[in-house]
Amino acid sequence: MADRLSQISGHLTNSHSRGLLADEVAIITGAAQGIRRSAALLFAKEGAKVVVSDLDEKKAQAVVDEIKSQGGDAIAVGGDVGAEDFPQKILDATIAKYGKLNHIVNNAGFTFDKMLHTMPDDAFDVIMKIHVRAPFRLIRAAAPYMRVKGNTENRSIINVSSTSGLHGNVGQLNYAAAKSAITGFTKTIAKEWGIFNVRANTIAFGLVHTRLTAAKEAGAVIEIDGKKVALGIPSAPPTTSSKGAVGPQRSIPLGRGASADEAANAMLFLASPLASYVTGHTLEVTGGAGI
Repeated sequence: MADRLSQISGHLTNSHSRGLLADEVAIITGAAQGIRRSAALLFAKEGAKVVVSDLDEKKAQAVVDEIKSQGGDAIAVGGDVGAEDFPQKILDATIAKYGKLNHIVNNAGFTFDKMLHTMPDDAFDVIMKIHVRAPFRLIRAAAPYMRVKGNTENRSIINVSSTSGLHGNVGQLNYAAAKSAITGFTKTIAKEWGIFNVRANTIAFGLVHTRLTAAKEAGAVIEIDGKKVALGIPSAPPTTSSKGAVGPQRSIPLGRGASADEAANAMLFLASPLASYVTGHTLEVTGGAGI
C-alpha cells in the first residue's frame, strides 16, 4: 500500500512540475470569452495544447495569441458548433496539428429566454441543437480517437450544465431542458466509454459573472441563424451593494457569484489526474446555492 501511495504521489508531483495537463490535447468550444476563455488560458498554463474554438474566429485567435505570448501552445478553429461539418472540421485540425486528443470540453452555448406560454418553436429548437445535439455530434465524431483500448493516458469529456438543468428556472424552459438532458447524456458516456479509460463528467454552474448573467439592458447579443438574440438577465441587480449581497446572491451561502476564473478551476480539476477516479459525476459549482 505504501509503495502504491508513493507511486501516485510521484505521478502527481511529476505531472504538476510540468503542469497537470502536460502534453495533453484539449478541445474547448466557445472559448473566446467568459468561462471558456479562462479555461483555455488555464489549461494552457497547465501544459495542455489547446484547440480554441468559437463562432468568432478572430476572437478565438486573440485567445490563441494570448496563450502563445505566455509560452503555451494553441490553435484557433472558427465555426458554429451546430453546423453539420463542424465536428469533422475541428477534429481534422486537431489531429493534423497535434496527432491526438485527450479532452473535450463542451461549453459553447447561449440562452434564449422566453416564458413557456410565449416561447416559439425556434427558441426551443436552437437551444437543444447547440446544448445537446452539438456535443453529441462532436463526441460521436471523436470516438475513433477516444475509444482506444489499452490507452492509459489521462482522457476525459466535460459537458457543461447549469443549476437551471438541476432545478429549473423561470423563463428558461428550453435551457433547463437542454441542461437537464446533459446529465443523463454524460452518465451514459461514462458507462459506455469507461472501458476505454475515458472519464465523462458534468459541471453544473450556478451564478458566474459573464455576459449571460449581466444585465440584458447592457445590450449584449449573439447572432443565430441570421437572428439577433439578446443575452443577459432583464434588470439584473449589481453584484453587491453597501449592505452586501443583493438579488439572487442572497440565496448563495458564499454570498457572491463566481468569477470566470473560479469556474474554470473546476474544469481543470475534472480534466486533471486529480480526478482520475471521478466519472459520471455532476459537480455543482454554485457557492452552495441549492443545498
